[in-house]
Amino acid sequence: MKNILLICGSGASSGFMAAAIRKAAKKRKVEVSVKAASESQLDDRINEIDYLLIGPHLSYMLNDLQEQTKDKEVKAAVIPQAVYGTLNGEKALDLILKMEG
Repeated sequence: MKNILLICGSGASSGFMAAAIRKAAKKRKVEVSVKAASESQLDDRINEIDYLLIGPHLSYMLNDLQEQTKDKEVKAAVIPQAVYGTLNGEKALDLILKMEG
């Protein structure tokens, strides 16, 4: 099971993106838990996650977030605007699977 947290400014748009990823994962039979939150909630959830996806409008925070997660074995990435803007759960799931390495 992969535990994924999506963050955006308020947690609203990431909720739609999380739902799209869950739908894509179900279709592909990939076990994921995808939650959405605002970036201010990251500290509360950092110990529960394997992957951190960041809304494109918060891409400027990537270095700080990677610094914050480096001791936790949490992989962080920015969702490309083209994926986030269209709520493309398939492409976002591809991004997660590529992060696995």
